[in-house]
Amino acid sequence: MADLYSKLGIARGADEATIKKAYRKLAKELHPDRNQDNPKATERFAEVTHAYDLLSDKDKRAQYDRGEIDEQGNPKMPFGYGSGGGPQGGFRGNGGPGGMHFEFGGEGGPDLGDIFGSFFGGGGGGRGRGRAAPRGADVAYRLQVAFEEAAALKPQRITLSSGKTIDLKLPPGVESGTQMRLSGQGETGPGGAGDALVTIEIRSHRFYKRDGDDVRLELPIGLDEAVKGGPVKVPTVDGSVMLTVPAGSTSGKTLRLKGRGFHKKGGGRGDQLVQLVIDIPSDDAALKAFVEGWDGGGRNPRAGLGV
Repeated sequence: MADLYSKLGIARGADEATIKKAYRKLAKELHPDRNQDNPKATERFAEVTHAYDLLSDKDKRAQYDRGEIDEQGNPKMPFGYGSGGGPQGGFRGNGGPGGMHFEFGGEGGPDLGDIFGSFFGGGGGGRGRGRAAPRGADVAYRLQVAFEEAAALKPQRITLSSGKTIDLKLPPGVESGTQMRLSGQGETGPGGAGDALVTIEIRSHRFYKRDGDDVRLELPIGLDEAVKGGPVKVPTVDGSVMLTVPAGSTSGKTLRLKGRGFHKKGGGRGDQLVQLVIDIPSDDAALKAFVEGWDGGGRNPRAGLGV
């Protein structure tokens, strides 16, 4: 099985920032939405997500580097362990999609503390000193979130493979690629359940654009609104508000709506930046007649360009 570091294309000893940067780069390249006709890319996406999950956990990474756990996060067993059937009351390894599982049967079966103590704690009577049984596998999910709901941190409902439905609270600073861990919501195992790993994907919007923690919007206004100014209705991620356009505004002028952007990691919110775009009708007889009789006040709007 490939080394977890090589799956992310990084060297052993890489710092947390390098691991995160490598994962985000691969996640964007291999994202299922961008590779709908390439099942191998989807498989790689799951692999790099699992590798990132294990290596971003300091304790698990340390265990992996010491050779105590394998690429699936399960304890490495001594040679020959679980290789054959035993008498009634024994146990055996059972490989499955969730990693290592165990089956126990019969009355008077072996005590787990004694078994793991003899393998890992040494000597008889080593009860409680051995390694714990492996947890169930983590389960990866991908959750698409509407742009406005991500900006406003609206709770998201997700249904897990177990059938359980959870209302997920998005964290401040959420962005595409943000991964959330739901403890104990993965597959069951002899040492307890694994976790659910939810990767957030924020959908693009037809007129909003994200700029860090700010939201940008191009707002069409009429010529009369630009000349005379006054209040106009503007959509925001929290609903429509009124914005005052200054008299004599030109296309490209940007106005700011405080606190109408994304929630920041350190608290507070970004702003909505509204760029005015003057919309002129293509065939308006009255406007044409006015312009034909108006010389623009003798002003050259391109004077600043030297022409």
